[in-house]
Amino acid sequence: MRLRYPATVLTAAFVVAALLVAVPLAQARDHDDRQRDQVRRAVEAGEIRSLADIIAGVRDKLPGAIAGVEIEHDDGHWIYEFRVIDAGGRLFEVYIDARNGTIERIKEK
Repeated sequence: MRLRYPATVLTAAFVVAALLVAVPLAQARDHDDRQRDQVRRAVEAGEIRSLADIIAGVRDKLPGAIAGVEIEHDDGHWIYEFRVIDAGGRLFEVYIDARNGTIERIKEK
């Protein structure tokens, strides 16, 4: 059986596929913007320390070089999550209390 409008069907399929990809990306970007605003407000209010202050306070205590940083807000508690690579190439996750800069846990991945 031959389709009468193959270009129309193909175009519709591409539109649906594009929407399936675009909508989650837009939602993720919106979440990132909201979280960035929350972090900025928390730093300005003195509730948490800035990333620069945290790095200055813990750099010499980390088991290697910083490869990445995220901040999470769980149960009303802000935590910086550092990914650190040591000289041997091992990867660590270092969890730091955003309020006071205390290293809470170091976990090898």
